[in-house]
Amino acid sequence: MVLLCAGNFFCLACPFMLVRQLARRLFKPRFNWPRALRNKWLSVGLFVLILFTYELFNLWSSPWWTAWLIISYFLAVLVVDGLFKHASFCKFVCPIGQFNFIASTLSPFEVKVREQDVCTRCHTKDCIRGRREPVSGLVTIRGCELALFQPSKVGNMDCTFCLDCVHACPHDNIGILSRLPGSELMVDPIRSGIGYFSRRKDLAALVIVFTFGALLNAFGMVSPVYAVEAWLGRTLHVSNEAPVLGIIFAFFLILQPLLLLGFAAWAMRSWVGKAWAGGHRAFLPLIVRYTYALVPLGFGMWLAHYGFHFLTGLYTIIPVTQSAIASLGWPVLGEPRWTLTGLPSNIVQVVELGFLALGFAGSLLVIHSLAEEDCPGKSLRAFVPWAAVSTLLWIASMWLIFQPMEMRATFMNG
Repeated sequence: MVLLCAGNFFCLACPFMLVRQLARRLFKPRFNWPRALRNKWLSVGLFVLILFTYELFNLWSSPWWTAWLIISYFLAVLVVDGLFKHASFCKFVCPIGQFNFIASTLSPFEVKVREQDVCTRCHTKDCIRGRREPVSGLVTIRGCELALFQPSKVGNMDCTFCLDCVHACPHDNIGILSRLPGSELMVDPIRSGIGYFSRRKDLAALVIVFTFGALLNAFGMVSPVYAVEAWLGRTLHVSNEAPVLGIIFAFFLILQPLLLLGFAAWAMRSWVGKAWAGGHRAFLPLIVRYTYALVPLGFGMWLAHYGFHFLTGLYTIIPVTQSAIASLGWPVLGEPRWTLTGLPSNIVQVVELGFLALGFAGSLLVIHSLAEEDCPGKSLRAFVPWAAVSTLLWIASMWLIFQPMEMRATFMNG
């Protein structure tokens, strides 16, 4: 909800940044991040790995594995930012950060310049170079370490809301300003530190994992998943959960996107014919361009899923606090009232449906905007295939909401 209503305040308050500061006091970063890894492919793989280990090792009920995941995160920050310059971990490694980057494209606020003319007259470019001492040239206030030059920055992608650029700007010309949520998904200018969205296959893959991963994560909590796992286990004659989960993940994150997005691109190219603005688009770049339209729907899925957990357990903080204080021998709040849980499921379901409807509408709006730009004369034909994909995903999300939630377990271990 913070990402939707405000911005990437998750990264702003990230506790791992304390580890970065410690690393830089102990070690002076000497290396630049390898050129071959200056993309999102590593973080996409780590994002998938976290989703996979979440299911395989039952992280929702395993403090041991969760603790090791957190320790691994801290160690990764320490190593990466202790060796490599700039914010390499945030920009190229952190899977949680990538999730926040994608989701924050729908935020109503953005760190950006107030007046472009002021930036044009600025000769020091402190927002990216950092503010320096006049004589020694030492940096006293850091500039943007994610290589986002504010005058040509577009949107929230890769922005951690660290506000280093705000503090470094000598003209007070940068701030957190309001904007139309999702507007950066409707345009494709060259972006500082990113380039063109339509040329970034790695970013499109990240959006696919973000969107289809939301379906996958929700599917892991409903009754039908156990029937599917049991059937796959019998078919493959395996008792180990890993290969079964691997097949389910491959279906949701590889096969399903390939079929749906490939069909939409083929249908659009067939129906539009020669009515393209700016020239005919190749097959893969077309898929990449329209994949970003799935972000609102994917975010709606995540909101509906985690909104369910939050709202159905809204009041549990009361008995948990009572129990914690009582365990210290000071039961001033009385006996824990474990009957206090959260909002009724029928009310929560309405909220979930609202999130999904909002996300669905947002995706349709982005698709319409892209179709109007690509095919002014036949925008409806360009719109329909991608709208059909969004509709199918929305229907699947609705179906998941109405499935009974199960206690987390697996068919292998009960």
